[in-house]
Amino acid sequence: MSAEILIVDDDRDFASMLAEFLGNEGFQVVTATEGGGALGLMAERPFDLVILDVMLPGSSGFDVLRQLRQRKPRLPVLMLTARGEAIDRILGLELGADDYLPKPFDPRELTARIRAILRRVATAGDHSASAEGPENLLIGALKLDVRRRRVTLGSTTLELTGAEFRVLEQLAASRGQPVDRRLLTARALGRTLTLYDRSIDTHVSNLRRKLERQGQSGIEIRSVRGTGYELIETASV
Repeated sequence: MSAEILIVDDDRDFASMLAEFLGNEGFQVVTATEGGGALGLMAERPFDLVILDVMLPGSSGFDVLRQLRQRKPRLPVLMLTARGEAIDRILGLELGADDYLPKPFDPRELTARIRAILRRVATAGDHSASAEGPENLLIGALKLDVRRRRVTLGSTTLELTGAEFRVLEQLAASRGQPVDRRLLTARALGRTLTLYDRSIDTHVSNLRRKLERQGQSGIEIRSVRGTGYELIETASV
């Protein structure tokens, strides 16, 4: 799986080691040590994925992610966080990161996460170009254009990250039926749900917030105790 990856980390030795490891795995890797330079590179080059450390000099990784999501809402981002800092992981996901990995980590685990994200992106592209499956998913005022990866609620376009779109797509495809958190994690994030992993819950929380901004839309993502989530159409007021 060939892809161009940007590593943003102020630890030059660590970034260099990581770049060498990922290079040996077949990836093309570029590194940046601070947020401004990273954003400049992303404006110039079409990276397939960004590995973004939370702790950066000047602008934090969160600041970089906020600006990146305004410019490129669907570019996959994997955040590196300090081990034990749950708030960093939650905040990163809330700001639009696709996944996170706490330091220190096994480089093989990072490679597995990268491949999972890229595989989901590629699968989404293949699915969009395929004649199989519905091109549009309609639930009340909510419309998912699967081919264009575009979501509208009434006349409003919702800006979703790639992970958020995949979560919503899975819920919409099973409208009115509970979708297990493990299944959502596998299909939307491309990996196995682990103990204490709240990634899916955070992505769902983001989706709820974006839906609620549109007022009484008649669309709700409901929690199903002991199972997961379901997308339902409610009576709008």
